[in-house]
Amino acid sequence: MNIIIDDLTKTYRGNIQALKGLDLSIESGMFGLLGPNGAGKTTLMRILAGILYPSSGTIKVGEYDGSTEKGRTAIKKTLGYLPQDLGMYPDLSAREFLDYIGILKGLDNRQQRKARVNEMLEMVALSNVAQRKLKTFSGGMKRRVGIAQALLNNPQLLIVDEPTAGLDPEERIRFRNLLSDLGGNRTVLLSTHIVEDIAQTCRNLAVMKNGEVIFQGTTAKLVEQTQGKVWLVTTQGQKPQGDLIVVSTLHLAQGIQYRVIADQSTIDQLTAARTVPVEPGLEDGYVWLMREQRVQTKEPAY
Repeated sequence: MNIIIDDLTKTYRGNIQALKGLDLSIESGMFGLLGPNGAGKTTLMRILAGILYPSSGTIKVGEYDGSTEKGRTAIKKTLGYLPQDLGMYPDLSAREFLDYIGILKGLDNRQQRKARVNEMLEMVALSNVAQRKLKTFSGGMKRRVGIAQALLNNPQLLIVDEPTAGLDPEERIRFRNLLSDLGGNRTVLLSTHIVEDIAQTCRNLAVMKNGEVIFQGTTAKLVEQTQGKVWLVTTQGQKPQGDLIVVSTLHLAQGIQYRVIADQSTIDQLTAARTVPVEPGLEDGYVWLMREQRVQTKEPAY
């Protein structure tokens, strides 16, 4: 199910512009929406889900026009949505909660609904704890319940907003693998500020900043922007200086190793350090893109 967004704007009270003439084209499969907090990602997700109305612009999801009431109703029937904060009833069990959500989604046949709930519990590996109350679940288990409720109606469009924020590394990996398995026969839109989540699950992505799309393409294309610009710089403690970005720091027995993004001319000036070129990753491409945007708009560096 393809999504076409054209010149979309959203202005809140106080003339706060969350989206500024946003254009975006999304094809079937996994698609990542990456950007810092406050970039407008959640506003876009909520408009796609029919929770918010845009101030102007058009949205087309498959054959449906999201700018009309009829179109929004049709989109909701094909939609599964996991918001950043999913409200749950803590005294219900996982099975009771999913059964209740199934009723709300129009799964009226009791036997079919029961079978679907069991299928979803199995898929998210919660069958063995399905009778436990939700208030006893960890954060990662609650996210898995969240994805199960989003998939109850077998949606063609699945929207997932910041699904791994606050999860421990093991649960984050489990959730990424689950999302990757879901993208085969539907459109899965993953919105996050965590670069690694996109790197591990998506081939195509868009990067948002200040309500606008500043990049759309493949993850490989974003990584390519920093080819020949990523280095490991090892010093005896002093942080490398100059026109460069320090991406990460690692303390080693022989000194401190910095992963930096810089042009060759800057690296040539680091005479008191050992430098080794390395292949870039998606985080490097993202950091460089945001840096270039700050330079173009003359924003202060952080």
